[in-house]
Amino acid sequence: MSMTHYMELLAQNQPWNLILFMAIPVVLAETVAITELYILFTRRFDGMVRTLNRAASIAGGLYFLGVFVYLMLTAVIPLTRDGGWRGPADVIAVGFYLSGVVPLLGMALLDLGLLGRSRSEEGRLRLHAILVAIFLVVAHVAMVFGMLDPTLLSGGAVTSMQGMPH
Repeated sequence: MSMTHYMELLAQNQPWNLILFMAIPVVLAETVAITELYILFTRRFDGMVRTLNRAASIAGGLYFLGVFVYLMLTAVIPLTRDGGWRGPADVIAVGFYLSGVVPLLGMALLDLGLLGRSRSEEGRLRLHAILVAIFLVVAHVAMVFGMLDPTLLSGGAVTSMQGMPH
């Protein structure tokens, strides 16, 4: 059984890749999620918890943008160009992982005041909470598909997608 590029990335260079590509983004996103719940339940749109929420949101969005660019240049483009994908589960895992840049960057842009300026504080927080939820969903889809044998969805016959039209 082979592993997806997603799991291979996390397994290599232990513990650094796991920390850089999983722990840091997830800890920041979970910090945002937990503080967001507090803010939504208490309706306290200021104070230390909101400051932590904004800091984790901005740091997470900007950090993951760097991860996205790095992995696009060093993994996705070369794998696609060279036909190195290991099957549908491999593409789904990496694709969903990288799609996390959309909600994370969206939250950062909201907290930097570059998005949602015409919304009320509650409206921005509502959008922020939606983006947190989207990130949690795409991250979990990436993890589930990342743990599969990458050939499983292709009936086990495909070991790479070499030769497929790009």
